[in-house]
Amino acid sequence: MERLKPLNDYLFQKLMGEKGDEEQLLSFLNAVLKRTGRDQLQSVEILENKTFTPEIIGNKASILDGRAITNRGEKVNIEVQLKDLHNMGKRDLVYWSREYLKDLAAGDDYNTLPKVITITIVNFDYIPLESYHTSFHLREDKTPDFILTDVLEIHFINMAKFRLLEKKDIQNDLLDRWMSFFDETTPEETLQEVITMDTTIQKANAKMQFLSNDKETLRMYHLREMGMSDYTTAINTAMEKGEAKGEAKGEVKGKFEVARNGLAKGYPIETLSDLTGLPLETIKKLASNGK
Repeated sequence: MERLKPLNDYLFQKLMGEKGDEEQLLSFLNAVLKRTGRDQLQSVEILENKTFTPEIIGNKASILDGRAITNRGEKVNIEVQLKDLHNMGKRDLVYWSREYLKDLAAGDDYNTLPKVITITIVNFDYIPLESYHTSFHLREDKTPDFILTDVLEIHFINMAKFRLLEKKDIQNDLLDRWMSFFDETTPEETLQEVITMDTTIQKANAKMQFLSNDKETLRMYHLREMGMSDYTTAINTAMEKGEAKGEAKGEVKGKFEVARNGLAKGYPIETLSDLTGLPLETIKKLASNGK
């Protein structure tokens, strides 16, 4: 039986983002966050924020992210992004800010705002640094050891760099083991070694085998694969058209063309704002009057 792609974002959520997946999610989070010198988390509560339907899965622009709260009250948002849409930095800040302010009401004490951690697994070469795992905080420029506040923590895991590692330390590095499990190109011998080394990865693998035999899961999995391929093709085509017209009529006009094309295809306003750099209000006006 052909192994499914664990980083298909629908399958990833089924593996790591449902009630009952706490053990493997906790292991993965500790694997990522221990790089910052944090003490290990003891427990995690998974927040199931989506009902998967064919409409959501097939929607090319749907974002399937995983959400959880740690035993310390920190909010965690996890996303898999397989295609480079050239907007990851700003995009992650948008998701971080939405989660940070989600429960804030007028008159609330700012001290009640939680720490928010975002973890994004990208399947392309992002962040021009050597390590495949990078993390960001609000630090003082001249004194980087001083953090203004710890409420912001953003992680990127670069699968393209991970695959290029000559030696993956699966014996000593839990994150290397998890990424070897998620990587569809991992040799079978290495994959089996990783699975036998860690009980939480064994549990994730057992669930994936179960899901691989579930007809509805397979239908949704393939629907998501097709939807994401269509989405990438449409966005790239729109960008190419916009760039071509931008050369002839100016960069701003090119951005407007991209936005119009995207609106005609039904893409969310927020996504088009990220892609073009145009303000949300400008794209809303385009959507309302078609100009």
